[in-house]
Amino acid sequence: MVTKVQSQWDVTVIKIALMDALLKLSPKHQIRNPVMFTVFISSMLATALLFQALLGYSYEDTSFIFAICLNLWFTLLFANFAEAMAEGRGKAHANALRKSRSEIQSKKLATSDHASKVTIVPSANLKAGDIVLVEAGDFVPSDGEVIEGIASVDESAITGESAPVIRESGGDRSSVTGGTKVISDWLVVKVTANPGETFLDHMISLVEGAKRQKTPNELALTILLAALTLIFLLVCTTLLPFSIYSVTTSGKGEVVTITVLVSLFVCLAPTTIGGLLSAIGIAGMDRMIQANVIAISGRAIEAAGDIDILILDKTGTITLGNRQASAFIPTEGVSIEALADAAQLASFADETPEGRSIVILAKEKYGLRGRPIRELNATFIPFTAQTRMSGANLPDRHIRKGAAQAIEKYVTSLGGVFPHSLQESINSISLSGGTPLVVADNANVLGVIYLKDIVKGGLRERFTQLRNMGIKTYMVTGDNALTAAAIAAEAGVDDFLADSTPEDKLKLIRRLQNEGHLVAMTGDGTNDAPALAQSDVAMAMNTGTQAAKEAGNLVDLDSNPTKLIEVVEIGKQLLMTRGALTTFSFANDIAKYFAILPAAFSTTYPALNYLNIMQLATPQSAILSAVIFNALIIIFLIPLALRGVSYNHVSAAYLLRNNVLIYGVGGLVVPFIGIKAIDLLLVLLGWV
Repeated sequence: MVTKVQSQWDVTVIKIALMDALLKLSPKHQIRNPVMFTVFISSMLATALLFQALLGYSYEDTSFIFAICLNLWFTLLFANFAEAMAEGRGKAHANALRKSRSEIQSKKLATSDHASKVTIVPSANLKAGDIVLVEAGDFVPSDGEVIEGIASVDESAITGESAPVIRESGGDRSSVTGGTKVISDWLVVKVTANPGETFLDHMISLVEGAKRQKTPNELALTILLAALTLIFLLVCTTLLPFSIYSVTTSGKGEVVTITVLVSLFVCLAPTTIGGLLSAIGIAGMDRMIQANVIAISGRAIEAAGDIDILILDKTGTITLGNRQASAFIPTEGVSIEALADAAQLASFADETPEGRSIVILAKEKYGLRGRPIRELNATFIPFTAQTRMSGANLPDRHIRKGAAQAIEKYVTSLGGVFPHSLQESINSISLSGGTPLVVADNANVLGVIYLKDIVKGGLRERFTQLRNMGIKTYMVTGDNALTAAAIAAEAGVDDFLADSTPEDKLKLIRRLQNEGHLVAMTGDGTNDAPALAQSDVAMAMNTGTQAAKEAGNLVDLDSNPTKLIEVVEIGKQLLMTRGALTTFSFANDIAKYFAILPAAFSTTYPALNYLNIMQLATPQSAILSAVIFNALIIIFLIPLALRGVSYNHVSAAYLLRNNVLIYGVGGLVVPFIGIKAIDLLLVLLGWV
């Protein structure tokens, strides 16, 4: 983003996160997380036991109850802090976006004609369907579709990209976003969003996490954790009567205390992953935002980690979207300068990107600049679908440029002859995926202009990266097979679908999904919307139409089709992070059992002391050390949850092995070391 956003570990972000962690202690917030809600109830119970002890109605050591109570609340606070830190960058980002939104005054039009009556109204009063005029220097007041005009637009406030972009009516570059600035010419825009429903409003809600929904994997893991927590809760509640029965019947030992059972439950429950689960999901969304991709659905991020097919629309996605003049090819006996001169004259009034590119090519390559157009007394002929050509009439010259068949018909009607030698050049251009435009001066054919689809830079290398990640790329286009094959070869895609209609794209995606593939698609046009809606991961270009953005579940603010590489890596990183911390959590719980179970029941069953393999000083020290470790491990894992596990292009078997060795074995070893270290410290300080 162009506006500076605070770092994840900025002091201000940490202060806000600490305040939010306290606010999140409310039951209304805690009940959203079943695991931590049980810890919340346990903390309340421990607090009640502490007050009972302070009033002298408890036979337990008050300082021990206080220490347990304090660490249970710290466990909750650290889990809340992890979530608040994950939200911190998003909130800072949202504040930066709000600052970029000033109260914009809009020029509301009475009709769709840009010359109609203008009424100045606040942008907040605009609703879907209103027509506004946006001139050079004006901010676009709301999201909309360009229905008239063409202009350069500065979108840096949204995308961070300093280079202006072209927005025009009638194409796939007709969508404009509220808060962007027109820097040349003018646009007539039809508003497509009501107040509070604009893209920027939606973006602010997303980056703040207000609209974040749990993904299917996250929901499944939450259900598993809740089930395990319920099992441990049932186990712990039955241990008290069991202990009473054992002591009563044997006449030996002491009944386990409620404080110890509360501590046992909190250590048995999967609190580590339960406390970090939300933070992992929020951090994944934040990494998407840092990549300038807005995730409408968290499910799309997860699905991106598993896709194996990527479908890309050609125009505006693989290519720049507008064909550009790349060469002048004169016919026999005609100089290239004469062809360039005529082509430029015929294109001066052509405001299309193709026409402008012809003027620029003639100027830059052949020095044709500073021409006195008024002195030429030229009359410019616009392009029409009927004539399929355009040009200029000078006093002694009638210059035309257009499709080969149209120019042949025009020249023949004037008594001229269309040279057969030029047909070879026309066929060669068509076979290479280009568009030939023939130029004639009166009845003489001068040559052909080679219009070429410009493939976006760096795509071939990026597609190679995707291939190395096991992702196959398809290009879909309405062009004929020859043109499609040429563009596909230049871009480096694996396969292509030519002469495709929106229905064909939809059929391709459904076929691939029925074959068991997980399909992602990028697109920018209204005709891409059905296919985007069908795809498992649908990334719409921000330069595209409103229909495409509404159909997608991801919006790329940079409009870079290969951004999906970052999206895939973020998706894989999210899945790996959640898996790694889940593995660590369960392994670390196993280690805690060896610390707390012997200590909890040593008074009831002295023989359990043989299981005290850590050689912890006393039962109280063992329980307190386990509870302290249980709280501290969350804070130590917060950086990993926010940063994510590093992703490298390796096999699934290698990843699984690393996960087991690093987080499984590590999860077993770390608690043994940590709990023992805390036990030694408590003994050294004389607290047990």
